[in-house]
Amino acid sequence: MGSPERELCPPPSEEDELTLPRASINKMIKELVPSVRVAFESRELILNCCTEFIHLISSEANEVCNQSNKKTINAEHVLQALDRLGFSDYTVEAEAVLKDCKAVAAKRRRQSTRLENLGIPEEELLRQQQELFAKAKEEQAKHEQQQWLLLQQQGLIGVEGAPQPYVPPPSVKQEDTEDDDYS
Repeated sequence: MGSPERELCPPPSEEDELTLPRASINKMIKELVPSVRVAFESRELILNCCTEFIHLISSEANEVCNQSNKKTINAEHVLQALDRLGFSDYTVEAEAVLKDCKAVAAKRRRQSTRLENLGIPEEELLRQQQELFAKAKEEQAKHEQQQWLLLQQQGLIGVEGAPQPYVPPPSVKQEDTEDDDYS
């Protein structure tokens, strides 16, 4: 038979495929007990315990949700699941985390609009927009004036702006030669 540590960590089956990222668990362990070395088997056991705890709470929260005739598990269902499973000591901490999560979500919603992210008052943005429109109109008028002057120089527009009748350029007259006779 295998070593006692290996029995605590059975080989993963299809059901065990959904686990927490090992790197995240290792980071939490290092942060909580930085001066202690934790064996690989112990890390795997902690990972399996965390995964099983989440599965247990999720299943119970799902049961609470179903009993409430709801289709979506919400935070209240999770808090009730903690209480029903005998983890009521965790509800105060869970409620604090929920409050923090709601505050972060509200802050993100407030920051999600593009105008607020710029940090520029709406009145200033409106003033800048009007400046850009005025500049664009000025450039358009300048371009039209240049086009008008060009057409005037080419003689296609008279001094007063009225179109001039088109007069084709004079053609070059060829001298009469004997080759021109087609008779």
